[in-house]
Amino acid sequence: MVHSSVSHPSMGDIDIDINLKVSSYEDTVRQLDIYYGLVKRQLLRFQSPITGLFPTLSNEETVASVRESIYCAAAIWSLFQAYRRIDDDRGKSYELGQSAVKCMRGVLECWIKQALRIEQFKKNQSSKYALHCKFHLITGDAVYSDEEYNHLQIDVVSLYLLFLVEMISSGMQIIYTQDEVAFIQNLVYYVERAYRTPDFGIWERGTKYNTGVPEIHASSIGMAKSALEAINGCNLFGEKGASWSVIYVDIDAHNRNRSIFETLLPRESSSKGVDVALIPTISFPAFATHEEFLSSSTKTAIVRQLKGSNGFRRFGRDGYKCVLEDPKRRFYKTGETKEFENIECEWPLFYMFMIIDGVFKSLPDQVEEYHNLLSNVICKDLNGDPCIPMYFYVSEECVEYERQDPGSQMRCNSSEGSGGDEPLYLWNQAMFVIAQLLTTGLLHINELDPIRRYLPSYNRPRKGGRYSAFQAKPRGGTATDLVVQIVLIAESMRLQAMMATYGIQTQTPHEVEPVQIWSSNQLVQVYQHLGVNSKLNLNGRPMRPVGAL
Repeated sequence: MVHSSVSHPSMGDIDIDINLKVSSYEDTVRQLDIYYGLVKRQLLRFQSPITGLFPTLSNEETVASVRESIYCAAAIWSLFQAYRRIDDDRGKSYELGQSAVKCMRGVLECWIKQALRIEQFKKNQSSKYALHCKFHLITGDAVYSDEEYNHLQIDVVSLYLLFLVEMISSGMQIIYTQDEVAFIQNLVYYVERAYRTPDFGIWERGTKYNTGVPEIHASSIGMAKSALEAINGCNLFGEKGASWSVIYVDIDAHNRNRSIFETLLPRESSSKGVDVALIPTISFPAFATHEEFLSSSTKTAIVRQLKGSNGFRRFGRDGYKCVLEDPKRRFYKTGETKEFENIECEWPLFYMFMIIDGVFKSLPDQVEEYHNLLSNVICKDLNGDPCIPMYFYVSEECVEYERQDPGSQMRCNSSEGSGGDEPLYLWNQAMFVIAQLLTTGLLHINELDPIRRYLPSYNRPRKGGRYSAFQAKPRGGTATDLVVQIVLIAESMRLQAMMATYGIQTQTPHEVEPVQIWSSNQLVQVYQHLGVNSKLNLNGRPMRPVGAL
């Protein structure tokens, strides 16, 4: 573990201690200013001044990652939310808020350039039409072809939609024009069929065998389900919008994603029985299920099988960054994953997800446990700022010992994120900021989650600007404001007379005039106009049938 002897005076106050609580206004300002300095030095410093995107590692000068960019924007936005308590922040909150907006708009602009891909993907959910997840850090252009990189990662688009709604709900203006509204509506169509679209998932590799084959991932479906719930009825122009800036979601598509997701749990996929990727899905930021049994059984399985002394393993037989992995080969040979059993790398990133989960679910023992584990792996950079290694690996000379007795060998920290002048792993640093703001009391969970994803749908507040919302009934109760009315219409007088012989009263379309009766096929044609934009060559909702809901 690398430690720097050089310390920055302001960072002496950062303490990985859950008992640290803000007690006064002056203390609040002082603590926020410390985190502002941290965010400036560890995140904003590496934001592209042109695209607003972030790289995966701080020394990367060419490739920006959409997933890491979204989490960095979320961390910056969370500090912006915390600063709103301050009367005079000397311009800090505005800078933070606009930096988050710049990132979210940067992602939007990169994807808008690929609008043709969305149109093709709506017709054929193939990886060759997927939106890219890596772009040039400066120009925003594509950097990897579909043959060079696995771009089909539905969870990334869903994550973007989720944080877009969270940020807009906090009062930020991210979407500017009707063209952008139409594009976001088409992003909804892009993720709607996650339940039947094999993708490469959060780890970008598809099946655990890393042979370039995608598969159905519960984490991708869950993230899509949460995004659809969040954005349904959301006015992208915020309080200043009208009906034409509202996003609509097919409730049947949402329900299919929900049912498949909850059927898959606690598994992640066909090849991965347990995967730590489900932690951000069942907890912050997605909160994709509020079924207590499913959530607890999934989390318990992950902790039991994947938790280590330096972090969480991603999944069993994961060879990424192991010393035995050949970095020059993109794919593995048949049966090669057996070589990585019990020597998988451990990732401290998920300690921070577990801390945040503990705060949201009021589990102080869990928060303390993972704070203590995290404090053991924290390093210092040249400024004296805390930084977290990207991963911990089993050194080559210890591989056989670790295989024979799992957990017996000390893992080495990666150079990335290990302090000194080594590059930072920005996803780690972003999650560290969010976790610290929550545990020190500088940020409330309602400020981090304004749309209350952490609550069951029937407990979430209804905003007047929302035109639609999905609502599940409380366990053991009913949705009191839900009334279902059924009217039987006979298409002809002959059918009406036939049903009358069985005591069933019906009306014909002629009798209910001026009310018009339309078939579901005509509704499909009407929905085709949602998201149409000639400038972007977007044709709106594809000709998918409308379900029973």
